[in-house]
Amino acid sequence: MQEQLKTIKKKVKKALDKDRWEHTKGVAYTACCLAMAYAADTDQAMLAGYLHDCAKSIPNDEKLALCKKHKIALTDVEQRNPYLIHAKLGAFLAKKEYGVEDEAICHAIQVHTTGVPDMSLLDKIIFVADYIEPKRDKARRLPEIRETAFHDLDQALLMVLADSIYYLSKGTREIDPMTEKTYDYYKKRMDTNGT
Repeated sequence: MQEQLKTIKKKVKKALDKDRWEHTKGVAYTACCLAMAYAADTDQAMLAGYLHDCAKSIPNDEKLALCKKHKIALTDVEQRNPYLIHAKLGAFLAKKEYGVEDEAICHAIQVHTTGVPDMSLLDKIIFVADYIEPKRDKARRLPEIRETAFHDLDQALLMVLADSIYYLSKGTREIDPMTEKTYDYYKKRMDTNGT
């Protein structure tokens, strides 16, 4: 795994601009820290962290063309908002371009922008790490979410989803229905469990 990680790091660094690479490194290391905190596989977390945005720097028209070419199904929302496509396309590229055979890693990449109901531990780690990595500084409640992430991952996940929905509702970007569905799922679960 270490050799694969070294090769992938080099390749991803070339595919991203400087700022995106700095963010990616932050996500990989944050994911590794979260994996340690929750007794998850640190190599999986690092690899998913390094690859989560591997399709981010591809121009939007090219993203759409690649999805069409490789028959990657897109929702209407994704077609109208191509910035969302990098997650699904990234999961595909992780397999095809970077040689990742671990389905758990590919799934974590695929759902890191919107989440999905009933996420795996690795899914949650990448989703939250993407939001709290050290270079992030604009999100509201960031210090609180960072602290929460290391003792209650589900609560941190819910906070990230709530803040994402809040942020999107205040701007011009469309809210992906999957983000709302994921929020509703975890909100209901937290309410049921009384936490």
